[in-house]
Amino acid sequence: MRFQITFLILIFAIFLTGCPSAETPNSNFNAANSANAPKTNSELVPTTKEEAPTENNAPTLTPIVHGYYDALKKKNDAALKKVLAADFIKALEADMKADKKSGSLAAYVAESEIMPDKPIEVRNEKIEGDKASAELKGGAYLTWQKFNFIMEDGVWKMTNKFDAIESVTKSASNSNAAK
Repeated sequence: MRFQITFLILIFAIFLTGCPSAETPNSNFNAANSANAPKTNSELVPTTKEEAPTENNAPTLTPIVHGYYDALKKKNDAALKKVLAADFIKALEADMKADKKSGSLAAYVAESEIMPDKPIEVRNEKIEGDKASAELKGGAYLTWQKFNFIMEDGVWKMTNKFDAIESVTKSASNSNAAK
């Protein structure tokens, strides 16, 4: 579990700082002249990706996210299990067993979760049948990150799947398959 959390934090750090560009060089580029040319302010200013607008304040999923962090703060297993999908709970229990930990699941998760000083912001929920997504920001998430939710037994639950990790996992499996 700690490896997975460390991996997630590393992926977010890479995601937030940006990856090296694979752009093709400009045909008008002159290395000798550019090395001696003074830098202008426009060349030194980092560019940022424009943030998507807020479409809604996630009225359905916000209580689930806040319930998750409240359960961790209180180390309340029953409350935690009310907001997590069954597959997520099984994965956490397997990680706990692999780490040779016993006791409270909420306490175990709280060990590796960065607890936010203020409530996590949740926005732009999209519900499609028994699946949903929302963007979260706060705590370990410095920029908006899309998380997935699922309906189980008539109640919305958090999953352990979110787009940033899913795209990295798919990229890694595709590059391994190409070898």
